[in-house]
Amino acid sequence: MRYSFPVNLEEDEGTILATFPDLPGATFGDDEPDALARAVDLLESILNGCILDRGPIPDPSPANGRPTVSPTLLGSLKIAIYEAMRGRGWRKADIARAMALNPRQIDRLLDLRHASTLAQLEAALAACGKRAIVETADLVA
Repeated sequence: MRYSFPVNLEEDEGTILATFPDLPGATFGDDEPDALARAVDLLESILNGCILDRGPIPDPSPANGRPTVSPTLLGSLKIAIYEAMRGRGWRKADIARAMALNPRQIDRLLDLRHASTLAQLEAALAACGKRAIVETADLVA
């Protein structure tokens, strides 16, 4: 997956510390599954900040045997819209015009914490000349 970021996990005073080698920030969990679940939340917060700052979405480094986490499906679709906009040189106002929406609606559409509908996300991708293709993969135990 394009947005699958490796996570470093280490024991830290009875908890598991999770950090990204490619990104700032850290989180922790009671055990490894909890730390990885919290790392997804941290990842989405970091990537949401990239979008708010109008910066690029960083590329993850190779996992090299480390566990990885990815944004939620909703978050991944929103990031894909943001990257499609950037690829066209569009700002929020440009996609708002293309979709005949208020710019504040675009703010919510790109907010990884906002529960946009699939129809809205598909329409935004189409406005950028893109479509989503979903794949499934086995969970790694």
